[in-house]
Amino acid sequence: MSNDNPGFSTLAVHAGAQPDPTTKARITPIYQTTSFVFDNADHAAALFGLQQFGNIYTRIMNPTQAVLEERVAALEGGTAALATSSGHAAQLLIFHTIMQPGDNFVAAKRLYGGSINQFGHAFKSFDWNVRWMDTSDPSSMEALIDDKTKAVFIESLANPGGTFVDNAAIAEIAHKHGLPLIVDNTMASPYLVRPLEHGADIVVHSLTKFMGGHGNSMGGVLVDGGTFDWSKSGKYPMLSEPRPEYGGVVLHQTFGNIAFAIAARVLGLRDFGPTIAPMNAFLLITGIETLPLRMQRHCENALAVAQWLKKHPKVSWVNYAGLPDDPNHALQQKYSPKGAGAVFTFGLKGGYESGKNFVESLKLFSHLANIGDTRSLVIHPASTTHRQLTPEQQVAAGAGPDVVRLSVGIEDVSDITADLEQALAKA
Repeated sequence: MSNDNPGFSTLAVHAGAQPDPTTKARITPIYQTTSFVFDNADHAAALFGLQQFGNIYTRIMNPTQAVLEERVAALEGGTAALATSSGHAAQLLIFHTIMQPGDNFVAAKRLYGGSINQFGHAFKSFDWNVRWMDTSDPSSMEALIDDKTKAVFIESLANPGGTFVDNAAIAEIAHKHGLPLIVDNTMASPYLVRPLEHGADIVVHSLTKFMGGHGNSMGGVLVDGGTFDWSKSGKYPMLSEPRPEYGGVVLHQTFGNIAFAIAARVLGLRDFGPTIAPMNAFLLITGIETLPLRMQRHCENALAVAQWLKKHPKVSWVNYAGLPDDPNHALQQKYSPKGAGAVFTFGLKGGYESGKNFVESLKLFSHLANIGDTRSLVIHPASTTHRQLTPEQQVAAGAGPDVVRLSVGIEDVSDITADLEQALAKA
């Protein structure tokens, strides 16, 4: 590029990509191959010994995947990224890189229900223990931190409630205790929020959602901020101590500000294998090209729908940070002045049964467990995504019995509200 500091929309189209050097194809090819030919024995040895970058085997890396990683890293302002088969897989690799058996981490109570289950149940098999905090009071997290605490985890824009979190305040406390802040930026996307600019050290996404944007491909990614000192006090041995599988290489010393992304790849992705398929990487690259356009329309439509619902007699409350009287509006203005996102919740008079009847009566909206599609989506979290939680956990996560979650698409807003109107009449 001729501009040394290209804008967000330019990066969304061009970052990480160039015409194929062999065929001159302008679009990134789908490298549908399992493995790659070595130049000679020395070349192979250098690749396997982490002495040279290059492609070995698609389980570890692939050229299509590499373009996706470079593009997301550029959009988030990170030093490197690692794409995976899903957002959950990216989270697993993050925690595998920093946690040891018996360690704990602090996480926000308001999270995607799948993350709550992963942290509270699946991670117990590794003896990784979660401690839940109330992000509305960042200072309360200090009482949860001890010498076995290895990280703090939040969502920049919480799912399903659509509430913004004070990223900078939580980062300050985490860093005071020598801990990295991990931020799930799925709901906001880097178009609205760039957590690394507010103190985050690692960013994670489910690329399945807004980044891909079309509901056609699964993927996840972790982004290395490149600023955290992983070598201090031996707290993170996978990065700070010699790795026997690589001839004693100390990853943080060798790779500097991309060490975390390298460690997650060569110590996690290599052995657990949650690799993104080249076809999915291709579809996600294509989706990201229109991210700025889609997010702008998502935000415009969501604000109009929230304003409309707020006036409806069958709606008891609307939780959308873009509304000026919303308690979360000040944080939205601070962290996401371009808009408040596409996902929010509202409460129906009549509670649980009304919520179920409402989602079953919608026609334009698709009733499914996803967000971030071009299409408008709806779900009743208490009976679906958050069903495995206790009633108390559901309320704490912003998914109580009366809650309906909308992911507002990019259709004509008059058609969206017409569908809501006819379904509310039946609820």
